[in-house]
Amino acid sequence: MTLLDGPLAALVKAVQTGETSAEALAIEALNRVEARNPEINAICGISPAALNEAQNVDDRLKAGKHLPLVGVPVVIKDNIWVKGLRIAQGSSLFADHIAPEDAEAVTRLRKAGAVVIGIATCSEFACKGATNSPLHGITRNPLDPDLTPGGSSGGSVAAVAAGIVPLALGTDAGGSPRRPPAHTGRCGLKPTQDLIPYGPGFTEPVWGISVICPAARRMQDIALAMQILGGLGPSNEPPSAIAVSTDFGTGQVLDSDVAANFERVVDALKAAGLEITKADIHWPDGIQGNDIQPLQYAGLAQLYGSEWKAQPELFDPALGEQVEKGLALSGVEVAAAHQVSHNMRETLNAALDRYGIIATPTTPCAAWPAEQNGPATIGGRPAAPRDHAAFTPQINHAGVPALSVPCGSDSLGRPLGLQLIAQRGADAELIALGQSLEPILQEIT
Repeated sequence: MTLLDGPLAALVKAVQTGETSAEALAIEALNRVEARNPEINAICGISPAALNEAQNVDDRLKAGKHLPLVGVPVVIKDNIWVKGLRIAQGSSLFADHIAPEDAEAVTRLRKAGAVVIGIATCSEFACKGATNSPLHGITRNPLDPDLTPGGSSGGSVAAVAAGIVPLALGTDAGGSPRRPPAHTGRCGLKPTQDLIPYGPGFTEPVWGISVICPAARRMQDIALAMQILGGLGPSNEPPSAIAVSTDFGTGQVLDSDVAANFERVVDALKAAGLEITKADIHWPDGIQGNDIQPLQYAGLAQLYGSEWKAQPELFDPALGEQVEKGLALSGVEVAAAHQVSHNMRETLNAALDRYGIIATPTTPCAAWPAEQNGPATIGGRPAAPRDHAAFTPQINHAGVPALSVPCGSDSLGRPLGLQLIAQRGADAELIALGQSLEPILQEIT
């Protein structure tokens, strides 16, 4: 175990005191890419300037600059701009795209002394629940390469889970930096909408719901990262009451091990002295997560429909299918999906006004085979394409923060996650809650 495996705060202190250097940490991270990446395919590009950037950070530190993330090696998801590097969104259409500038989140990390060592894989246009694409291939779960880490931020999270870097950036338009952490035993935060500026960068297929997110090994690292990325200070006191929901009001069945694990989680929270109530959530007209998918299909069709018609061979077939669905939609159908999005936002915000914090399983199932885009079954029933994401996209449409914290594993040893959802702007309180619950959840088997 080295500094790269410990808390971010200890790593930063070691650089500040001269125990190590940003350059030495960058070299170690790059060596770990060489050792682990051939098996898991989490990294699709190395920054040729990484060591020069690290040396510059060391020089800035010697000059007396305040660098709260000094020397921290990071990877950035392949749909977030990093100046001078190939950023392709996992798409052959953008195989030669060089980002003209840094996204603001990358600027903030670099200003704080973090070092970008590479780019993490993602599914094409970040629009699948598994991380694979014709451009970059299949990304695998570091805990079991036969399994997926989930998606679309699977590369970012897999790099953290593999120990390559202690911190990574992903994006979340439907749960991507929450579900992969659940599948790999790590932590991921979806912040309040607009807390972290999204651009400059690519146009999103579903405008106004995607956010940039940190993934890390532990909650204290998420807290430190959000001080830089979102300007968050510490919370005075974590919430002491939580409302729990097994199915988030969706009717989605759980794998039996997930259901049993969630019961153990609730019992552990009660034993720790938290006030636990049952969340009563009723989505209008029985709306489900799939009901907002036309927004993604229509967005993809608007952005890439002409390219799909001209060069379908350049697309992931699964993404081509989504584009085709988008091209076939009527204006009325798209308007109906916007109404569903509005209803989701209103319903969830009302529930959060009532309960404060809502807890659910992050996913209704554990990780599935890496070659598949989704699980074949959940809870003994055939699974629809988005059933594995049944509990996450509502949060994006509401614009509220949510995080996933590890909470044990299933009978096959596959990690599981607990999702905690808070009111808009309550990011610091949510992070504090995650930190307070983390040691309790680590005891769950």
